[in-house]
Amino acid sequence: MRFMVLVKASEDSEAGASPSPELIEQMGQFNTELAESGHLVQAAGLTPSSAGARLLWFEGEAEPGVVDGPFAETKELVAGVWILEGESVAEIVELMKRAPNPDRRAGTVEIRPMAGEL
Repeated sequence: MRFMVLVKASEDSEAGASPSPELIEQMGQFNTELAESGHLVQAAGLTPSSAGARLLWFEGEAEPGVVDGPFAETKELVAGVWILEGESVAEIVELMKRAPNPDRRAGTVEIRPMAGEL
């Protein structure tokens, strides 16, 4: 089963701030461990929302509206993703508990099973 792991954005990620060299090194090691264990399908960080856009569909409208970033509500944004293989949410939770956080910063990671693949 595949799982999407969403790393929620922060003010720093939305400002385009680079992670510390220590975090980059530890995250590289963590991703290598995930790959070697057969769990890692893909991992990527995202650019700030200022580089993106949203499409909004409105009732009765034929075309969606387009809103260019940045988007104000940081708590609703995603800064990075992992797609992982595993047997259960509990297994992925245990894997992600090992994700590095050397600076002990507050943050949120959301784990959700993927419903299907095209």
